[in-house]
Amino acid sequence: MKRISVVALAIAVLLLAGCSAQGASTSGSGPSSSDSSGGVVGAPQPVSPDSAVKDGTTGEIKSSNRDVITTGSVSITVDDPIKSAQDAVMITEQAGGRIDSRNENPATPNQPASATLTLRIPSDELDRTLAELKKLGTVNFVSLNASDITQQTTDLDARITSLKTSVDRLLTLMQQATNTTDLIAIESALSARQSELEGLQSQRDYLSDQVDFSTISLDLYSTGTVAPGSPDSFWTGIVAGWNALVAALGSALIGIGFVLPWLLALGAVAAIVLLIVWLSTRKRKAA
Repeated sequence: MKRISVVALAIAVLLLAGCSAQGASTSGSGPSSSDSSGGVVGAPQPVSPDSAVKDGTTGEIKSSNRDVITTGSVSITVDDPIKSAQDAVMITEQAGGRIDSRNENPATPNQPASATLTLRIPSDELDRTLAELKKLGTVNFVSLNASDITQQTTDLDARITSLKTSVDRLLTLMQQATNTTDLIAIESALSARQSELEGLQSQRDYLSDQVDFSTISLDLYSTGTVAPGSPDSFWTGIVAGWNALVAALGSALIGIGFVLPWLLALGAVAAIVLLIVWLSTRKRKAA
């Protein structure tokens, strides 16, 4: 009985130690590591409004001592979106990145060609790769956002270290167990600890991938698909007004062409009705 109570007490001490370390780690991580909102521990959260990058570069937001997740969107007008999509793939792969998704829409009589890609670019190659991508055509916009997750990763690392220590101690107790009762109790506690450890390591691996590879959504449009910017001078205003007039006239001609067959058909029907009415009136007068 004394042997069983000693083993049970040792397991209880280990569990309490693990829970205490986990609670201290969580309380020290601040609001971002709390799961009261239902989020997963370690989920990235923006640290400040100025974390959004406006100039298309990330040089000022990176630090070797910080874990930063960078995401963004890039829109470019190109002559051939399908060919440019392949060029974007080559640029990304040459930088050591990968393509997570790729969607191409070839040109049809009803819509111009376009392509959308999700690029995963190594964070230390992001600025250079973006500069290469911008050369594909005319840049419509570039939007980058940085989220500092150092607090979350530090919290996860502390909890993983605590759980590894707890697992090692339970393994030592398992080797020292002399009866079935002790072995079953230790195995149950060990299984729970290992399951929790694997879950935290999976979260940490995901965050590491997000930090190491920036996620960029690249949209490629055909020339003329995206409207140009507002005119900034008298002459550009004249050009924009002329283009708008030509576009309006073109749309009007298209509308007339669409309605004309209907007008001709309705005119023919009206002519037949008028002819029948005229013939009927003439017969009555003759009678």
